Amino acid sequence: MIYLPDELIDHLIREDAPSLDLTTWTLGLRDEPGLIHFSSREEIVVCGTEEVRRIFACLGAEVTEAVASGAQVSPGGVILVGRGGAAALHLAWKVSLNVLENCSGIASRAHRLVANAKAVNPSIEVVTTRKNFPGTKELAIKASVAGGALPHRLGLSETILAFEQHRVFCGGFDGFVARIPDWRKRVCEKKIVVEVASLAEAQAVARSGVDGVQFDKVQPDELRLWVTALKQEFPRLTLIAAGGVNENNAAAYAATGVDALATSSIYFGKPADIRAEMSRVLRQTGA
Repeated sequence: MIYLPDELIDHLIREDAPSLDLTTWTLGLRDEPGLIHFSSREEIVVCGTEEVRRIFACLGAEVTEAVASGAQVSPGGVILVGRGGAAALHLAWKVSLNVLENCSGIASRAHRLVANAKAVNPSIEVVTTRKNFPGTKELAIKASVAGGALPHRLGLSETILAFEQHRVFCGGFDGFVARIPDWRKRVCEKKIVVEVASLAEAQAVARSGVDGVQFDKVQPDELRLWVTALKQEFPRLTLIAAGGVNENNAAAYAATGVDALATSSIYFGKPADIRAEMSRVLRQTGA
């Protein structure tokens, strides 16, 4: 399970309620006991219930029932049930719904894309890029993993991935390729991946010692031919398709024989449709 830091939970709460819930305070709602039920209006892969549990605890309420991130829920299925005073439930309500709907939307899109890709190529992996909306990386990564994908790169410090923009400062493509053997020695425990625009570029960097190549916006029919040629000459070379990969064309890209599909499409789209209902709990009175 991916653990998100307490600072993020505090930030989510503070963003929605920087000091108090003015409406609840004005209405005089304090400790009146109640329940809140979150349920799905559609078929989804859930993500974010662990964070919501911590949000409730921080606000003085509790989660009494919840499915785990990664679980599939059918329309009408219960996702999470919370209990607490009216003021705490209203503080937790919208921030929790935002987390659940947005994270579950990403997880559901990831699940569909992975399913489409693996239906034609069971050994392929789907990896998600750094192109998430700024400030949402922790939640976005957790949601993509809940949907069955993996992170492509968590950040610039993690992996070596060279783009055309790097070549500008290396004397063009030929100067860039000439440096690869030296880089290979300097980072002997790391893998080097290079983004390429043609089969000739892929062959040149592979012969210079890189571990993988990434193809940007190459159409599946052409990519299939490139993959066949590269696999014959460099059977250990990792091949990644990137640029415009989404759930509608994932199967076509997976059928080319690449090892992974890199995508940012799962981050952007409709949030999951989740319903939140509150109910009052009558206080017990003595007989």
